Amino acid sequence: MAAGGAYAALPGGIAFAANAATGRALPVPTAAQRRWADMELGMFFHFDIPVFKPNWNWRSFKDFPDPKLYNPAKLDTDQWMEAAKAYGAKYVVLVAKHCSGFLQWQSDLYPYGLKQASWRNGKGDLVKDFVESARRYGLLPGLYASVSGNGFLGVDNLGRVFVKGCWLGDPSPESKKRYAKICERMTEELWSRYGELFEIWFDGGTLAPSKGGPDLLPIIEKCQPNALLFQGPPEAKNLIRWVGNERGVAPYPCWATGSDGTAADGTKEMRFSGNPDGDRWIPGECDVPLGRNRWFCYNKGPNWTMDYLMNMYDRSVGRNCNLLLNAAPQPDGLILESEMKIYAEFGRRIKERYANRLAAAEGEGDYLELVIPKDSGPVNQVILAERIEQGERIRKFDLVALVGTEWKKLYSGTCVGHKHIVRFEKVAASRLRLSVAASAAKPLICDFSAYCN
Repeated sequence: MAAGGAYAALPGGIAFAANAATGRALPVPTAAQRRWADMELGMFFHFDIPVFKPNWNWRSFKDFPDPKLYNPAKLDTDQWMEAAKAYGAKYVVLVAKHCSGFLQWQSDLYPYGLKQASWRNGKGDLVKDFVESARRYGLLPGLYASVSGNGFLGVDNLGRVFVKGCWLGDPSPESKKRYAKICERMTEELWSRYGELFEIWFDGGTLAPSKGGPDLLPIIEKCQPNALLFQGPPEAKNLIRWVGNERGVAPYPCWATGSDGTAADGTKEMRFSGNPDGDRWIPGECDVPLGRNRWFCYNKGPNWTMDYLMNMYDRSVGRNCNLLLNAAPQPDGLILESEMKIYAEFGRRIKERYANRLAAAEGEGDYLELVIPKDSGPVNQVILAERIEQGERIRKFDLVALVGTEWKKLYSGTCVGHKHIVRFEKVAASRLRLSVAASAAKPLICDFSAYCN
């Protein structure tokens, strides 16, 4: 292996690349985490019983929408996949059970779900439709199923705040145990019935069994050992984390490594930018609705402008994270045509921006130069990428350009990781140089490319 030494595997699925020169161990991603990072773009789908009762708040723990209201007459999960493909997503995540508690598959866990709905005479299975459509369109399916909140069962922020206790207001220890068992059965149903899942979203994390939470790790290992886990059990492998906001923007730097996790998930660390000295690989995912606070279709808010969306891409994918952009089908089960056009335009803009590659190089060491062909025009953006299979090595770097006979500094940065996008004012450069000032081991660059648009 080049420059990184041999891999060493530790318990819990954590692996390290040992550097022979310094003796320092760097966390490295699992194969599943590397594959996830290469996807870069995903699409979220929020659809739930509250879309049929606008302005209802699940935290009221009362006036639950009648399940018979659930009747999306035009629902077409293939149309949803068309939105994802147009935007450029490689994976998709469905909200199978949000905090309302409504079960969007055939389940007898409790009487609040599709078995009690009008849709398809109580025989519908949205999860099945979604997963089949995703595979038909060549997309990798994932599922969201929160265990930290369930309005129908009176649970909010399991383990931290019991607003109404558990199981319809009963706060007894027996009720809490019963809720944990329901969560275990729920996740086993979802993870065992629909084939391999690419990503599993917990949202709000998972409370450890020792604290009264559901024992989910054995179910994950049995049913979905390769799935990426957003805010999953801290002992699991293939973890990914939240970046601290729902604007689709990562902080910078945003390291793919951390110590204990970065969310309200029963772990200790709350460091949204990650930790370059952390001992595990736990990269960030940026989740965002199309409009402000607009996860479900009844939440009103202005749509982001196309310029904002493009900046969002640069500050998520371009900051070492994946971007998970939401779609919110209407009560009839379809995404609005106006929003379909936004997804298509966003995807087109991304392709257009990075279509005009002027030059590219890869290499090892502290310096790497890029020769810009004559008559190619000015440069205004650069993509940098490390070989993350051997860890994040760069800690500080400069990007400089040869303009005429003088070298001009364009940018100074820290984290590179899977991808870092640098944008700057157009400059007529004949050469670009990446100069690494600090690193944890020999820098391994798999992409140093220049663009103009």
